[in-house]
Amino acid sequence: MKGASSGIGSETARVLALRGVHVIMGVRNLEAGRNVRETIVKENPSAKIDAMELDLSSMASVRKFASDYQSSGFPLNILVNNAGIMATPFGLSKDNIELQFATNHVGHFLLTNLLLENMKKTAAESKKEGRIVNVSSEAHRYTYPEGIRFDGINDESRYNKMQAYGQSKLSNILHANELTRRFKEEGLNLTANSLHPGIITTNLFRHFNYGNGIVNTVGKIMFKSVQQGAATTCYVALHPQVKGVSGEYFMNSNLHKATQHGQDMDLAKKLWEFTTNLLK
Repeated sequence: MKGASSGIGSETARVLALRGVHVIMGVRNLEAGRNVRETIVKENPSAKIDAMELDLSSMASVRKFASDYQSSGFPLNILVNNAGIMATPFGLSKDNIELQFATNHVGHFLLTNLLLENMKKTAAESKKEGRIVNVSSEAHRYTYPEGIRFDGINDESRYNKMQAYGQSKLSNILHANELTRRFKEEGLNLTANSLHPGIITTNLFRHFNYGNGIVNTVGKIMFKSVQQGAATTCYVALHPQVKGVSGEYFMNSNLHKATQHGQDMDLAKKLWEFTTNLLK
């Protein structure tokens, strides 16, 4: 469970723990993660919940988290790729990848790959379907016209912070779809889905200039509470109704249609190859 120290992430961790799941939170700020853990345990003393350090914008941090997780001996049945940054000014990650693409897609892609053997093994041994849940966004509709700007991921002169965010969220959907194709090919008891959590007034909005004014006024109509925002994630991660469902996009705990780009299997394959090469 990644990005669990605030907003939807911490609420998702709370609900999963309430359902008896042993939650390992991957958090950039360990102190914030420990605070979330304390709050959850106070409300639910039987909660099994731990925090481990993870900065998804840094591939070294992702590799370290995966290696620490493997050393811990924990099985892995549900992986929630939740962390994200939104509409940030142009910047490059430590690995020289545009920051939103690096944090919202490449970090999740790498971590999922590094934890996949554990998920396969857990599914086989527990005879229980393993689930990967990518928290995407309706913002995937507002990506660059070509969907993924393969030739200009790091091009500052063509950078648009909202379209770059949309591109990273489209990548979450395509990632889940290509995982699905691979799982089916291998006959694995694993699924991968993506979802829109609802527009949440959490600190994702840090980089929006209009202050909190508009968020609060419009809040009643289009913004959801954090609890509602986490509902779809928990539904896709846990609900028996979703058993066997894979490669789908959800909204409001229901199946929803992604854009044409979001359903393009060739684009999903191309993104997989492109990301794999970026990580070489």
